Amino acid sequence: MWTKRLYCQPLLPIPYPLSYVPNPLYAPRFRLATLDFRMASISSSPVSGYRGRLAPSPTGYLHVGHARTFWTAFQHARDAGGTLVMRMEDLDAERSRTNFADAAMEDLRWLGIRWQEGPDKGGPFAPYVQSKRRALYLAAWRKLLSRGCLFACRCSRKDVDSALVAPHERVQSETRGSKLDILDDEPIYPGTCRHLIGHAPQLPGPTSVDIEKPDGINWRFRVCDGEAIEFVDGNLGPQRFVAGVDFGDFIVWRRDGGPSYQLACVVDDAAMRMTEVVRGADLLKSTARQILLNRALGFENPAWYHCRLVVDHNGWRLAKRHDALSLRALRQRGLTPMNILAAELPVET
Repeated sequence: MWTKRLYCQPLLPIPYPLSYVPNPLYAPRFRLATLDFRMASISSSPVSGYRGRLAPSPTGYLHVGHARTFWTAFQHARDAGGTLVMRMEDLDAERSRTNFADAAMEDLRWLGIRWQEGPDKGGPFAPYVQSKRRALYLAAWRKLLSRGCLFACRCSRKDVDSALVAPHERVQSETRGSKLDILDDEPIYPGTCRHLIGHAPQLPGPTSVDIEKPDGINWRFRVCDGEAIEFVDGNLGPQRFVAGVDFGDFIVWRRDGGPSYQLACVVDDAAMRMTEVVRGADLLKSTARQILLNRALGFENPAWYHCRLVVDHNGWRLAKRHDALSLRALRQRGLTPMNILAAELPVET
C-alpha cells in the first residue's frame, strides 16, 4: 500500500472551474487537495462493525463534488476496516434512469471506490434500490401515524416537489435572480393543515383505524415549535437547528404515492444498520429532521459527517446540470482519478 498526497495544478481547460468561496460549508481551494489517494480497497472480510454507505440518485451523471464526498465515505469505511454499502436512491421516478444508475457505479469504480453490498453485489439487507423498498416505508408511515406524529396536508404541489428528492438534488434555477442559501432546502410550513389531526376525520373516507395506505394526500411530520435539535458533526462540529424557526412540519409521504427523501433515508439507514452517514453540507438541516424521525420511530442515530461543498467560479455549488464537471465528461477529457481527487482542475484567478 502506498499513499500519495496531491496538490492543485491547472490542467485541461473546463468551462466551470472551481474557486474559493468564504463560507465554512464550502471547500476552500487549499482544502480541496487534502484527500489521500491510496491504492487499496476495502477488505472483503470486515474487521469492525463500522457500516457506511454511498447513496447516489440516478437523475444525472455524478460530478466532482459527488466524487469527493463518496471518496471520503470510502476512506472512512476502509480506514475503519468496515463495510461500505451502495444504495441507489431512485425515489424520483420521473427523472431517475437506469443508465444513470449504471453510470454512477461505473464512474465510482473507475475512481477506485469499492463497496461490499449493493444492487450489483446483493447482501443481507437487499434490495439496495429504494424503489423496491416501499413496504418498509409503509410500515414506518403506519407507525408514525399510530403515534400521532403525522397530519394530513392539502397544500400545493410546489411544497410536495420540495420533498420529492434530497434537497441537494433540486435544480438551483428555481431561485432565479438570487443564490439559494445551501441550508434553505424547504420553505417553513405555515401550519395551514395542522388542525387536521392524524386520523383526519374531516377528510373523505375512513378514519385512521381503517387507513392502510397514505396515497391520495400529503402527510407531514408535526414538529414541536421551539425545540432545539443539536448534534455534533464529525467534520463541521456542533450544530443546532430550532424547529419552527429553521425548519417546519415536513412531508414524509406524498399524495402521488411515494415516501419523501427524509423518511426513506431514515428507514434505510436504520434497516441497513448504518453507523455513520457521510454526505454533503447541504444536508445539515435534513439531519435535524432525520433525528426527529429516528426518535419517533425508535431508531438510533448514526454518526454524522458532512463534507464541505465544491462550487464553480460563480459560487454555485455543483449540480448535475454542470455537465462539463461530470465525472463522465472529465474522464473523456483525459483526467485521471488522482486529478479529480486532488482538485487538479483549472482555477480562476
